[in-house]
Amino acid sequence: MKRIGRILKRTVEVIKAEGTKEFLNKSKFYIKRKILKDNRKEYRDILFISGCSLLHPQRYRVDHQIEQLEAAGLYCAGTSYDKLDQNDIKYYRGFVFFRCPITDEVKKFIETAKLENKAVFFDIDDLVIDQKYTDTIKYLKTMSQEELELYNDGVNRTRETLKMCDYAITTTERLATELKNYVKEVYINRNVASEKMVELSLKAQKEVIKDKNKVVMSYLSGSITHNDDFNMILPVIKRLMKENNNLYLKVVGLLDIPEELQDFKDRILTAPFMPWTELPNVISSIDINIAPLENTIFNEAKSENKWTEASLCKVVTVASNIGAFKTCIKDGEDGLLCDTVEDWYNKLNKVIKDEEYRNKIANTAFNNVIKNKVTTYTGMGLYEFIQSKLHKNIAFVMPSTNISGGVNVAIKHCNILKKAGYDAFFINMDSNKKNKEKDKDIVNRDGIVRVISADKTKTTAIGQIDTMVATLWATLKYVKEYPNAKIKAYLVQNFETDFYENGDLQKIMANATYNSFMPIKYLTISKWCEQWLKYKYNKDCVFAPNGINLKQFPYKERKFDNKIKILVEGNSADYYKNVDESFKIVEKLDKNKYEINFLSYQGKPKDWYYVDNFMHKVPHDEVGKVYASCDILIKSSILESFSYPPLEMMATGGLVVAVPNEGNVEYLENEYNCLFYQQGNIEQAVNQINRVVNDKELREKLIKNGLKTASEREWETIENDVINLYK
Repeated sequence: MKRIGRILKRTVEVIKAEGTKEFLNKSKFYIKRKILKDNRKEYRDILFISGCSLLHPQRYRVDHQIEQLEAAGLYCAGTSYDKLDQNDIKYYRGFVFFRCPITDEVKKFIETAKLENKAVFFDIDDLVIDQKYTDTIKYLKTMSQEELELYNDGVNRTRETLKMCDYAITTTERLATELKNYVKEVYINRNVASEKMVELSLKAQKEVIKDKNKVVMSYLSGSITHNDDFNMILPVIKRLMKENNNLYLKVVGLLDIPEELQDFKDRILTAPFMPWTELPNVISSIDINIAPLENTIFNEAKSENKWTEASLCKVVTVASNIGAFKTCIKDGEDGLLCDTVEDWYNKLNKVIKDEEYRNKIANTAFNNVIKNKVTTYTGMGLYEFIQSKLHKNIAFVMPSTNISGGVNVAIKHCNILKKAGYDAFFINMDSNKKNKEKDKDIVNRDGIVRVISADKTKTTAIGQIDTMVATLWATLKYVKEYPNAKIKAYLVQNFETDFYENGDLQKIMANATYNSFMPIKYLTISKWCEQWLKYKYNKDCVFAPNGINLKQFPYKERKFDNKIKILVEGNSADYYKNVDESFKIVEKLDKNKYEINFLSYQGKPKDWYYVDNFMHKVPHDEVGKVYASCDILIKSSILESFSYPPLEMMATGGLVVAVPNEGNVEYLENEYNCLFYQQGNIEQAVNQINRVVNDKELREKLIKNGLKTASEREWETIENDVINLYK
């Protein structure tokens, strides 16, 4: 009921202040925003979040700035603070909060965005951020106590949002000066006209025919808060109306017509507050635009919009010599500035009587604005400021996010980069239409890896990515085709050519990715991969060693006095994992003496496998418990770029019997921290298992050296190497 009461009250306020027509326009805007499909969940650069219910400032500070940035090459979207979704965070590089009051949702959003290394800006076009400013507005004294408390609450909550943001963007020098009391850096991006405003103004110039027998002077008041500004020059207006019978006064918007002008009521024209698209026709029908402002700090902070809008219609502006008018208008060239009542009379009198003079100034103003005050030509400064504050972003393109060794490496790299201040995330290429969790984030002990489905990046609006990284040969095509990636890289974790058997076309396609014609930065976590990329394909490669999180794989002492637990790990469907050979070894073991455990991320046991315990798709954070529960790992893989399971087993104090391959000899040494057997030699493998079980001295040596090897690979000791991969 309270919400309904607030809506009804706001309805009455809008109708009273701005008229039925504007109320209907706002209602249509609200319904459209609430009901129509929300398309903002696509990967873009900047999301503008508006907390302002007034369409005019929102248009200038949200719509126009979006237009500026998109003309400069950044892709943006806009939403309202009451529609904010915490999921929005991963789809954008930065966020601009416009006149947004603090709420629990806004507070949580900003805090999370900062944790994700997203830049957060605050935008404001008025000093509605502190009561020390707003208390100077005379109109507030006409409010009821309840209305004033509600207004002040909005002001104070807006200030709290401002203080949470890293930077501010604003419209004028005075605003920038005041905002620096709340944030560390402020950028001035003046209000400018949109392309649509230019189009409508040019059209109005051609279509509107002025009455040559009249000189129409107009006051575009906007709202009743400006009565005091108009009253400041009321004696001048009265005198000029008395002296010039052809002078008409047109008031657009809300203004209480003073009693002093009742003698000229036949020459006073009024127009209601109207949609901005209709305003150019009205402005084009007048001859002089007046913009008086009392000299207050609040008015000093106001923008030069009235001059811009009038200039687009080739109408001269006479304004108070304060704030943005003083900064933007060259007195006597593209407008007229007034300090005193005498200035107002003399300058208005001249433009009233001298049509040629007034047209000369109006034309100069038009040429200035059309070149320097339109969105398309003015966005580079804002673009460069925002770009300078955005964190470097790195996107890992994944074939899927299903658990695997390669995925786990990418997750760890992503977490390390986020810790170092990068905006790092996954793009998931999973093409399974039934998979409704393609953009489900990955949560692990290191934090959260944000995941975006690839179908939300290949749209007409494509966000900029500093470094895009392919992680499997099939993902390189996506990386090559993405148009807004500055650096395109390929994290090579294996010789994927040999993932496929002879005769498979994918074998050729995979191989071609190591000899890219397009410039690709090759990265790897394997010395072996670094070598063959250089000698086979003449590709220089940046290397960083692979690591392990010892907290995830804690040491556990083994007794070896009961049933020995054997662990086989690998995907039974991948021939190069050679899991079949591990189970051929198992066939030769005494089942009364050994318990057989099988861990697989993908493939399941074949019918002939002997398995006591099958563990399938165990979450990565739980894998350490599996290794710690077993005594000996049999690893028969014939192809690995970097084989994690032996390292993880050794970290927990377990033992390894393995086939040597390019991916494990980087850290495995026979008779030092493991026992090797020759691929295909089942009897040798069985013998090695029996040796380690029966020889306590050998067992203790292997365990000791295995722990030493694992400790040398602790992630924390090689984080800088990982970060340097992506620089």
